Amino acid sequence: MLVTYVKHLKDLENIANSFDGVSKSYAVQAGREIRVIVESKDVSDDSAVVVSRDIARKVEESLTYPGQIKVTVIRETRAIEYAK
Repeated sequence: MLVTYVKHLKDLENIANSFDGVSKSYAVQAGREIRVIVESKDVSDDSAVVVSRDIARKVEESLTYPGQIKVTVIRETRAIEYAK
C-alpha cells in the first residue's frame, strides 16, 4: 500500500517535470494537489495557465485516481537590492 502511494506521488511529479520551463514540482495533500514551480524567464503569465491545463490533461490521460487533482503553477519574480 505504501509503495503504491509513493509511486503515485512520484508519477505526479514526473509528469509535471516533463514540461518545459518547470524547475520543481511537489505532490502534496496525499496526492490530491501538485504544485509546480516554473522559471519566470521561460514561462509567461499567460503560458502558466496553458502549462497548468496541459499538466492536468496529461495526468488525466496517464494516471487513474479517485476524485480530482488540483494543479497549481507558481511563477515568481524577485527583485532584491541592498542599500549601503
